[in-house]
Amino acid sequence: MNHDAYSDDYIREILNGVKSIAMVGASPVNVRPSYFAFKYLAQRGYDMIPVNPGHVGKSLLGKPFVASLCDIGRPIDMVDIFRNSRHIMPVVDEALKLTPLPRIIWMQLGARDDAAAAKAEAAGLKVVMNRCPKIEYGRLSSEISWMGVNSRTLSSKRAPVPAQGMRLSLNRMSVSGGETSASDRAAKNKHDLDEAVIKDKE
Repeated sequence: MNHDAYSDDYIREILNGVKSIAMVGASPVNVRPSYFAFKYLAQRGYDMIPVNPGHVGKSLLGKPFVASLCDIGRPIDMVDIFRNSRHIMPVVDEALKLTPLPRIIWMQLGARDDAAAAKAEAAGLKVVMNRCPKIEYGRLSSEISWMGVNSRTLSSKRAPVPAQGMRLSLNRMSVSGGETSASDRAAKNKHDLDEAVIKDKE
């Protein structure tokens, strides 16, 4: 597996296929990147599990923290590692002790451990390194384009404004609370423009 470049199909298959995600290193502090990523993915229908021994007894968006992967007590599809590179191998080792095994090991932006990736792949798991599932979801679902960011996904059609209950290009439904201020502004601007066009025609 070439971990320097992932195809869109590879990432899309992962994000479409997983349902439960254990985020190792999740934080309840609402200015931390892990908090934003956790909230974003939860709002898009993923079953999120916060893993951080320093916050056991607390909850993140109503989800109780657990100290480790083995404390989850149910199957998980993906382990999202929000730790720096030197902490990755122990997390992968713990993930490989789970029964059943998770299907995906995902290492966040700036995190990479090729030896840990090779160990996970040898056990049959798929691996993504140095990527953020929040960013990849936004890019592949076209949501990110409504925030003024180039998604690097070419299309002759303008992306639709995300709305509650709408099926996105990643084959997942947006859910209540998934709206963002940017998408709300885009929807309002489009509505105002449509109203203006109608008035001009009258």
